[in-house]
Amino acid sequence: MSTVGEVTRAALRQRRAELWRLAGWSLAEALPAMLAGLLTARAVDDGFLAGRPATGLLWLGLLAAAVLVGAVGTNRAYALLGDVVEPFRDDLLRRVVTGALAGATGGRADDAAVARLTHQVEMVRDTYAGLLMVVRGFLFAAGAALVGLFSLAAPVALLVTVPVLAGLGLFAAALPAMVARQREYVLADEDLGRVAVAAVTGHRDVTASGARDRVTDWIGGYVDAQARVERRLATMAVTRGLTLAVGGWLPVPVVLLATPWLLRQGLGPGAVLGALVYVVRGVQPALHALVQGVAAGGLRFAVTLDRLLCTGTSPSLVGPDPGTPDAATTVGPAAGAPANPVTPGTPAPALSLRGVTFRYGPHAEPVLDRLDLDVPAGDHLVIVGASGIGKSTLAGLIAGVLHPQAGTVHLGGTPVAGASPAELAGRRVLIPQEAYVFTGTLRDNLTYLCPDLPDTALTRAAARLGLTGLLERLGGYDATLRPTGLSAGERQQLALLRAWLSPAPLTILDEATCHLDPATEARLETAFAERPGTLVVIAHRLSSALRARRVLLLDGRTALVDTHQGLIDRSAGYRELVGYGTAGADEVRSTPPRGRSAPLPAGYAHPSSP
Repeated sequence: MSTVGEVTRAALRQRRAELWRLAGWSLAEALPAMLAGLLTARAVDDGFLAGRPATGLLWLGLLAAAVLVGAVGTNRAYALLGDVVEPFRDDLLRRVVTGALAGATGGRADDAAVARLTHQVEMVRDTYAGLLMVVRGFLFAAGAALVGLFSLAAPVALLVTVPVLAGLGLFAAALPAMVARQREYVLADEDLGRVAVAAVTGHRDVTASGARDRVTDWIGGYVDAQARVERRLATMAVTRGLTLAVGGWLPVPVVLLATPWLLRQGLGPGAVLGALVYVVRGVQPALHALVQGVAAGGLRFAVTLDRLLCTGTSPSLVGPDPGTPDAATTVGPAAGAPANPVTPGTPAPALSLRGVTFRYGPHAEPVLDRLDLDVPAGDHLVIVGASGIGKSTLAGLIAGVLHPQAGTVHLGGTPVAGASPAELAGRRVLIPQEAYVFTGTLRDNLTYLCPDLPDTALTRAAARLGLTGLLERLGGYDATLRPTGLSAGERQQLALLRAWLSPAPLTILDEATCHLDPATEARLETAFAERPGTLVVIAHRLSSALRARRVLLLDGRTALVDTHQGLIDRSAGYRELVGYGTAGADEVRSTPPRGRSAPLPAGYAHPSSP
């Protein structure tokens, strides 16, 4: 694996021509720093103190010309910066994207790759550019100032060089601790980004299970950890201040205290003033820029680059479906009579909706409009319809994650409105498409809806769902899970096992098997159908309808509920959905659906068959 130093040196070698041009313009930029003290000394000693002001002004005019040359050099140096930096950034982007794609192809998508691509690459690019300019500036500015000092007065140059070297040595000694704390900060930032992605991705699962407070505390722990790291990193400012005090400010009193001795050595007042100009306007700003730049941008560059290298449409229930022989069985209010009346003395249905209307926004078309629906206890209902028709919206309303603008939703005869998250979690369990798995033990992930379950219950449930092999492969109940270490299908299977263990009598699977193969999906749905309680499935594949007792069709105009065969007989829209095209009901009985060249496979028995 390439190291930070290797990658940086390789990037610099690839841009040799641009770096030589940058160095040439940097020499021009450093010209004022080299001449400032010398020309100031000549203007004072040979001009103003000697009674020749014109001579003094001439020397200052030469300094002004040098400043203009330096300004041109600065302009050209910054113009060349992009030619050095942007190719380096492009190489980093290729590394990150290649690594992320390789991980995804292997079934181990890395959520932290988002932070690397959108934040860390840009941080490395910016700090690389800043570090390049800071080091370049220090080398040329401080070097020019020291050359000027030696040209002016070698004793003064020696007096200045000693504290400057001492300050640099102090800074170099503190660098390892600075790098370690900067690395802690980057890792804490990555960890926070990773857990935030996991929580946001599974927000419906979190809300439905009543775990918002627990997840908030969980994320809060990572926020607090990042804050602690940032505070420790901030303490390194003391070291930077001490470095600047020794290397940048100490030379000033040293030169002032040595002034009588320097004058006795034959130096004029102008030479002493010129020496102070070199210190205050040359060495001190260059050292300050170097310390601040390396301590901030340089550390971020080294640590962040190291991390990069290491990871290298709406159903409106207003009328019957064309071709439906009997509109009285549509799920919706019948004219002059309540739909799906409940006979007095009969048990309350597991799920009941009355007049439910929902829209996303006050001016949007309703996704569901005056929907009435009863699902008796123990039923197995599959909801089908085209993509975007409102199936997941209906699942959210049933679970209490969404709230209708009109109408009521009852679970087991108790209204969903006003129920607390904990109360809802005791009545239903919802598994959405993107299942929620958090960093923790396998046992914690499986039992947080029912924390006191013994391992024997977990083992029996895993065997019933055919997931024993998966749990063994993950390392057993005490193994630590990390969401990025699991495939989407593994996360779904763990969430399904968690739902199976839940005491809730109503299970809602909202395309909860979309990342699984058809055989695994069939095995799990069949198991859930045999679980005590009521099952509602938002179908990912139409084969789910063949396993259900009843099927609810949302087609944008009506909502029909019947058996699979009943909907084929009654609804042209359903026949089109399952692949029979526009064939009539009589033709369907003798014609397989489009895409099928053989009868239904074994195990896909008609819902009404014994």
